[in-house]
Amino acid sequence: MTYSSPATPPPGTVDAADRRRWLALAIVMTAAFMDLVDVTIVNIAIPSIQENAGASYSQIQWITAGYALAFAAGLITGGRLGDIHGRKRMFLIGIGGFTLASALCGFAANPEMLVASRILQGGMAAMMVPQVLSIVHATFPAHERGKVFGLFGMVVGLGAVSGPLLGALLTQWNLFGLEWRPIFLINLPVGIAGLILGRKFISESKAPKALKLDLVGVVLVTLGMLMVLYPLTRGRELDWPLWGYAMMAGGLVVFGALIAYEKAKAAKDGSPLVELSLFKVKSFAAGIAVQTVFGIAMGIFFLVWTIYMQTGLGWSALRAGTTGIPFSIGVSAAAGMSVQLLVPRFGRKVLQGGALIMAAGVLLYIWEADRYGAGIASWQMALPLAVMGAGMGFIVAPLTDAILSDVPREHSGSASGLLNTVQQMGTALGLGLVSVVFFGMIDEKAARSEVPLEIAGAFQNSLWWVVGVLVVIFLLMFALPSKARQHVEGGDEVSEEAGELPEREQREPALTP
Repeated sequence: MTYSSPATPPPGTVDAADRRRWLALAIVMTAAFMDLVDVTIVNIAIPSIQENAGASYSQIQWITAGYALAFAAGLITGGRLGDIHGRKRMFLIGIGGFTLASALCGFAANPEMLVASRILQGGMAAMMVPQVLSIVHATFPAHERGKVFGLFGMVVGLGAVSGPLLGALLTQWNLFGLEWRPIFLINLPVGIAGLILGRKFISESKAPKALKLDLVGVVLVTLGMLMVLYPLTRGRELDWPLWGYAMMAGGLVVFGALIAYEKAKAAKDGSPLVELSLFKVKSFAAGIAVQTVFGIAMGIFFLVWTIYMQTGLGWSALRAGTTGIPFSIGVSAAAGMSVQLLVPRFGRKVLQGGALIMAAGVLLYIWEADRYGAGIASWQMALPLAVMGAGMGFIVAPLTDAILSDVPREHSGSASGLLNTVQQMGTALGLGLVSVVFFGMIDEKAARSEVPLEIAGAFQNSLWWVVGVLVVIFLLMFALPSKARQHVEGGDEVSEEAGELPEREQREPALTP
C-alpha cells in the first residue's frame, strides 16, 4: 500500500485510475445490494419453504433470524479485520464465503441444513458488508464522497424493496421445478463475478498504523449482541419468559464491561475492537443515534406490511412484491437528488424534511387503510408508498455521508462496522416491538372471516408507532451538523459551521494500489 504522489501523473494514468475506482465502486455496491436483497427475499418465500421443505414454525423463524443474529454479531469484528488485514482481502473472503453459503442454502437437503447455511451466510455477510463503506471511504476523496453516498442510498432503497419483488418472481416462476431454491442460487453468478472482478479492480487499503485483533473485545461484543438479540427474536414464540428479560439485562451489563475494557485496551496498545474515540466526533455520535432509531421504524414497517398484504388481504406473493415498486422509485429518485442538489444547499434540513415526508406518507397510508379496509387495492397504496419512499431517500443517502464524513481514515472499518451493527440492532428492536404493536392487537381466537379486519386494525396501530418513531428521528437530527461541508480546490474541506480545515488525518490522499 502506498499513497498517491502529489506529482503530476503521466497522461492517461488519471483516467485509468478513475475508471478503476468506479468499477470497484460498482462491484462493492453490487455486493451490498446482494446482501440487502438477501435479508428480505426470504420473507416472501416462507410459505413455499414451509410447504416444500417441511420446515416447522420454529425452523422458519431461525431461517430468517439466524442470518440476522450472525450478521449483527459479526459486523464490528468484520470491520476491524478489514482495518488490520486489508479491506480488499476481507471483502473477497466475505463475498466468496457468502456465495458458498448461498449454494449450501439452495441445495439444502433438509430444514436443519438450511438453518445452518443461513447462519453461515450471515457470518460471511458480516465480513463483506463493513468493507463496502470502508473501501469507498479509502478510495474516494472527500469532495466526491457525497456523490458516491448518494448512489449508495439508492442501492439501499432498491435493495429494501427489490428483495420481496425478486423473491415473489422467482417463487412464482418455479424455475426448473426448484420451488424456493432459486432465491438463494441467484447469488452464485453474482458472487462469482464479484469475486473475480473485485480481485482485479479493487485497490487494497488498511489502517496506516499496525493494529492487532482484540480477541477479548470480539468475545464481549458477540456475547452482548447475542444476549440482547436472541430473546428479542424468540420472545414472542416462547411467550416472553422471565429469563429472556434477564438475558437482555445481562447483555447491557456485558456492553458496559466492553466499554470499560475497550478504554483500557486503547490506553494500553491503541488496538481496541471498538474505537470509542469515534463517539467524540459529533456527527458520528448523532448519526449513530439516528441510524439506530431509524432501524426500529424499518423493522416494524417492513414485517407488518408483508403480513398485512399476504395474510390480511390474501394477496399472492407476486402481487405483494409488485405493490412495493412505487416505494422503490421514490427512494431512488429522492436519494439521487438529495446528496447532489439539496444537502449542499440546505444541510440537515434535507434529512429532517425526509423524516417529516416519510411520516406524512405513513399517515396517508393509515387513512387509506382505514377508509378502504380489506378492499384496498394496490393502486390505492401507490401514493403513500411513493411519498414514504421519497422521505426514506432523503434520509438514507445523506445520513451515511454525515456519519462517516469526519471519521479518520484509519478507523473507517471500525466505523462502518458500528454503523451497520446499530442499524441491525435497531431493526431487531423493531422486530421485537412487532410482537407488541402488531400481534398484540390480534385476537387469535377470532373467526376466520374476521382475520382480515383484525390484521388491518393491527397494521394501522403499527403505523402509528412508526409515525412516533419518525418524530423522534426528526428531533434527534438537530444534533447533526447544520450545514454540509464545502470543498475547495484539491479536495480539502471547509466547514461552514467551524470555518476551519479538519485535522490532517481526516483528509489523507486517496489510496492507490
